[in-house]
Amino acid sequence: MFGRLRDLLFSASASVDDTRRLRLAAAAVLVEAASMDGRVDPVERQRIVEVLARHFGLADGEAAELLAEASEMAQKAVELSTFAKTIKDGFDFDDRVRMIEMLWDVAYADGQLHDYEANLVRRIAGLIHVPDQDAGAARKRVMARLGIQ
Repeated sequence: MFGRLRDLLFSASASVDDTRRLRLAAAAVLVEAASMDGRVDPVERQRIVEVLARHFGLADGEAAELLAEASEMAQKAVELSTFAKTIKDGFDFDDRVRMIEMLWDVAYADGQLHDYEANLVRRIAGLIHVPDQDAGAARKRVMARLGIQ
């Protein structure tokens, strides 16, 4: 009985850590997308908070804290592959497609798509095993939602 209780407590703790790590990885990739044009505008920062809050069911304050921590991680990171692996391993296929949709949402936040931003989204899609067709459909959904032709 105590063994099962101990296992339950440790697995719950591991699950919380995994969830946090996954959220941080997703937020860090979004920060990278926003910074691909050389700067992160306030509108992009706000869009990341909105996307994180919507996707993970967070309050805006929690999403802002997640963004702040992920921004620090992204600055220290040498490569995106670690974040991408965490996302690939932690999200099911539908969530990975939603991740690509989140990236397109951030890429279009300032009203224009920079070539570097588009390239990053395509690279991340490949790294997290989202086929081009699904990534393209995610882009079209974002463009329709934002009223972009």
